[in-house]
Amino acid sequence: MAQNITIIQQIGLSVLAAASVAWVVGLVRVLRRERADRAEWHAMRSLRAVGRQAGPPAQEAVTLTEAEHAAFAGLMRQLDPRRP
Repeated sequence: MAQNITIIQQIGLSVLAAASVAWVVGLVRVLRRERADRAEWHAMRSLRAVGRQAGPPAQEAVTLTEAEHAAFAGLMRQLDPRRP
């Protein structure tokens, strides 16, 4: 170290440097643990009892009789006055 610094100042500087390194190590450990806890919490949030959907649901189609088709057309005319 520099020759114009007293031994007390050198010890103080060494203690301050060691405390800074310990603080940085502790901060890194806390942040890593927080990230792991957050990832675990996000994984637990999903419902594990409900299975994941493999893809979009199949398109459903219903065949209407002529009477049902006419009733549906009449209903649509009632709901939308712009339709003829």
